[in-house]
Amino acid sequence: MFYAVLALCFLLGLFLTPLVKKLAFQIGATDKPNQRKVHAKVMPRLGGLAIFLSFIFGVIVLQPGDNYQLPILLQSKTIHVSIIIGSIIIILTGIFDDVKEISPKIKLLGQVAAAFVVVVIGDMQVEFVNLPFGGQIDFGILSIPFTMLWIIGITNAINLIDGLDGLAGGVSTIALLSIAGMALLMGNPYVMVMALILAVSTLGFLVFNFYPAKIFMGDTGALFLGFMIGVLSLLGFKNLTFISFVIPVLILGVPISDTVFAIIRRVVNKQPLSSPDKSHLHHCLLRIGYSHKQSVLLIYAMSAVLSLAAFMFTISTLWVSMIILLVIIIGLEIIVEKIGLIREDYRPLLNLINGLRPENLRDKL
Repeated sequence: MFYAVLALCFLLGLFLTPLVKKLAFQIGATDKPNQRKVHAKVMPRLGGLAIFLSFIFGVIVLQPGDNYQLPILLQSKTIHVSIIIGSIIIILTGIFDDVKEISPKIKLLGQVAAAFVVVVIGDMQVEFVNLPFGGQIDFGILSIPFTMLWIIGITNAINLIDGLDGLAGGVSTIALLSIAGMALLMGNPYVMVMALILAVSTLGFLVFNFYPAKIFMGDTGALFLGFMIGVLSLLGFKNLTFISFVIPVLILGVPISDTVFAIIRRVVNKQPLSSPDKSHLHHCLLRIGYSHKQSVLLIYAMSAVLSLAAFMFTISTLWVSMIILLVIIIGLEIIVEKIGLIREDYRPLLNLINGLRPENLRDKL
């Protein structure tokens, strides 16, 4: 029954996506090319509606809120209902933006409302994080804004990487499968089932969205996937340890790092934080010579490696985990400098490494 429903969600995504494509043209939910876009013709968006409908079908049939309870939360039924209500709010926000292109403030208001429903009404709050060498950070009255900020941040991070055919959908699927696998290891069937339903629904859409795309997911899909990933990534790891909190950060390493470096880039270049540009990870890969498909596959590989690192965290000692984290940070910084993610002349670590080469050291002596 379980696997049959997952298969049906995938097939439903396949069936609904062409219908949503026709609907997008009829209601004017299209994406026109401009200097910031990589596509050269008018494309239908709204594809996220097919993902959402497939997901809702799976949720109705499997009823994870009743049949797959959260072991760490007594109010799991309330949380499940709040997640569905929040997802409806975020889907409506995305649909209005895909059709009418609403202002960023109204879009943010929709994200805040969806996060508020889950965090306050569903009472899903990160109240503290245990530190690796003893002690803990207790968020106290900041637990609500901190948790909402995480959900809203991940929502926008997925939205920001939605710049190439199949990119956001593929990265989201890898993240969801990783979250499902981690939930299975931690004995959290509810998160596992919800993540798998959403992953297979996204795969059905991805058949039409991978390069060359026939339809975009639009903000309908990017906001919905980001919201759900933000919520599910916290459900299995809240109020545990520093290491366990690093796990969702690693799983979502690509969208999080792209967002963080976008902020750093704007600060370094003295630009407004809200100003758009063509210097995101996927833009940089295209600029240094990778093709559209190669860039997407490379980012898939990065996501998979970071997800694998997250699994290694769960079976490693504290010191090994710290070493893994240090290697990831150094590797990420090298990639950032190599592709010019912040600025083409920003190369502090590469310059340091280059200066430590024997031939350069001899020249200095």
